[in-house]
Amino acid sequence: MRNLIIALILLGLGACSSYELKNIAKSDVDLVTDEFIEETRRLVRELAVKLYKRNPGELAKIPGMTIEMRLAQLQTHRGKLDFAELSGRQETDAMELVFSQDFSGDRVFALIVGLGGMLRHAYGYNHEHFIFDTLSVEPLWTSAHNVEVLAWRLRNNRQPNGEPWLVTSEYRGVTDNLSFERLFGKLIVLQEMMARIAGDADNRRVNKVVHAAGSVFIPLPI
Repeated sequence: MRNLIIALILLGLGACSSYELKNIAKSDVDLVTDEFIEETRRLVRELAVKLYKRNPGELAKIPGMTIEMRLAQLQTHRGKLDFAELSGRQETDAMELVFSQDFSGDRVFALIVGLGGMLRHAYGYNHEHFIFDTLSVEPLWTSAHNVEVLAWRLRNNRQPNGEPWLVTSEYRGVTDNLSFERLFGKLIVLQEMMARIAGDADNRRVNKVVHAAGSVFIPLPI
């Protein structure tokens, strides 16, 4: 019904430009949300490229696989990120694979699928928002917490041999690339800002629902 109403609005304004047609069914908050969604997805893609360049052995686990092919796999999935390669594990479950001794697959892919899927969940699996869409504050706060946990575990968790599960800011004991910290920081700030905006839009007092939970991922509410 929502899509039908939007379509009727757009058809009734056929004389408008394509930009106006697209945005006439959006509130100011919807337009802001669209920008946040696009920026989070751009940051996840940037993170994927950096991680593969820093951890080329992960990409090599799949013969013939390229970074471009991995990015294409993510872009062709419009909603949930569900891949047989990860046995269907998604969001925080997929991110846990990065730190599992039993997982022999591409850890970068597991991280990106988990992180990207979780952020999509936080925005209701929509790639853009319209006036009939709503945002829940709790998934946005929870996703911000989980990004912080992910960054912390990548820095501090180690394999049994003492090596990091994935190389990020530190290489052989030397911190030489802080771009990863900046990327994670941007994602955290975006999710927290969107949670505040969503709370204000609903005329509610925003309460941070995530409290001190150590280094544990919190599944987003359904």
